[in-house]
Amino acid sequence: MTRSDVLITADELLSRLASSTASTPAPRLLDVRWTLHKPDGRDDFAAGHIPGAIYVDLDTELADHSSTDPTAGRHPLPSPEDFQETVRAWGIGADTEVVVYDDNSSLGAARAWWLLRWAGLNARVLDGGLAAYREAGGELETGDSRVVEPSPVTISPGSLPVIDADDAAEWNGVLLDARAGERFRGETEPLDPQAGHIPGAKNAPATDNVPAGTFLPEPDLIKRFSDLGALDQPVGVYCGSGVTACHNALALASLGVEASLYPASWSGWSSDPAHPVETGV
Repeated sequence: MTRSDVLITADELLSRLASSTASTPAPRLLDVRWTLHKPDGRDDFAAGHIPGAIYVDLDTELADHSSTDPTAGRHPLPSPEDFQETVRAWGIGADTEVVVYDDNSSLGAARAWWLLRWAGLNARVLDGGLAAYREAGGELETGDSRVVEPSPVTISPGSLPVIDADDAAEWNGVLLDARAGERFRGETEPLDPQAGHIPGAKNAPATDNVPAGTFLPEPDLIKRFSDLGALDQPVGVYCGSGVTACHNALALASLGVEASLYPASWSGWSSDPAHPVETGV
């Protein structure tokens, strides 16, 4: 993959929307308004979104909370069967052009991007999200999510690699933790059973990929991940619950590097008292 395979600029999106026809339809737009403090962004979506977008609920459509096993983490991946039904409800076919966005540094959008790619479908993230779209002159519409004709698509789950706790414990490469530094170091832990990180992991806060709202230029991303040792050995990514880790996977994909996601992440790891915990840098 290259940068243009996984990211789309606001100017490019506006051009695609303006030039769409019956034979070359506009991209399917997915709006993932989500933050840890406000996981349901439905009212924000209704107040203003890119015309034609579909609202995506991260907690119910991009995660499966049916498990009672805490080691599965706070945002377990949906089952292939459930995600296929979700993708069908979005009207996405095997050849549908999909653009995902949010209003929070692409942290939620990256999870949708990762799942779509894992399902064997094409998707790109709007670089800079809703803010970049508006700055480029894009107009918004208000109201409910668009209703679309369901598709009969069959997904191909497993198209991106996934690892479990045993793999993470014995990872032969670099393991990147996307959480903020203070959580990685174990100075605070507001959500999970223990503070700290998986032994041997390196801290790579996802927000550092987008310090000004859009992804760093490619040379800067190359330097960032090269300094972390992530360009010349196998890479595993995790975070608190498997959401923002997808942001690092997205940034690495823009450089042609395929990362393996540990979906349970720290929430799952720290729920097992048998797992060792490391603190500090």
